[in-house]
Amino acid sequence: MKKLLIALAIFITQFTIEAQVQTPQQSPKATLNQMVGLTDVEIVYSRPSARGRAVFGNLVPFGKLWRTGANENTTVSFSDDVVIDGKTLKKGKYALYTVPSSQSWEVIFYTATNNWGTPEEFNEANVALRTTVKEESLPKRTETFTIGLNGLDTNFGYLEMYWENSYAALKFEVPTQKIATASIEKALAGPSSADYFASAQYLFQSNGDVAKSRAYMDKALELSAEKPFYYLRLKSLIQAKQGDKKGAIETAKLSLAASEKAGNQDYVKMNKDSISEWGK
Repeated sequence: MKKLLIALAIFITQFTIEAQVQTPQQSPKATLNQMVGLTDVEIVYSRPSARGRAVFGNLVPFGKLWRTGANENTTVSFSDDVVIDGKTLKKGKYALYTVPSSQSWEVIFYTATNNWGTPEEFNEANVALRTTVKEESLPKRTETFTIGLNGLDTNFGYLEMYWENSYAALKFEVPTQKIATASIEKALAGPSSADYFASAQYLFQSNGDVAKSRAYMDKALELSAEKPFYYLRLKSLIQAKQGDKKGAIETAKLSLAASEKAGNQDYVKMNKDSISEWGK
């Protein structure tokens, strides 16, 4: 029994050592993050190297779908809608596939991103956008496949792909002006009802200035056309904290009616309980 335990311990030790062995990837993974205007762009891909092999037309056949890198899907993420070749690509994460040829590259943004390499069955319904870009020759050979984000402007950028002696660049436009204009207009318009509600809620929950919390809550309701039940609920709690039980009950009744209309049973119960408590 003792010999068996010793042998088992040696086996486990050897297995643990083997499990901890680390070796470099043949196609190391890379992550590229870049702000273009006001839009966040992220690219995650694996980078194969030529290692003396002819790449395009050989390692990467012409006219066939390529994973645009190695291993799992190369992915591109945009934090905002972008425009490519006059077509809108919705914000989100996409697998990046290409079909290289000697004169052009077809570029495909594919919604299914969990494939290893190319999909077993390519589904056209998953193609969010497809376009073609010109293939150009590089003056100097690039050993390792590279994706870059360059030619940056506040309104656009270029997704660049180069390997061996081939180069292809895809221009994408970002909605900087739309985002900046909306931000300016919001700032100049002053705080919204949601801003006042959040401020009132923070002061109330953190035992801050209750009078200021009430003033913020009144302003939130003034700016809100709908008068949400949770706005009214917070005001009733503030009133009760100020000692205004009568006013708190009146506001709680309004919150109760609004929460019943909205079908929110949690707020219905909380308001009924508070009305009963404050009416004693």
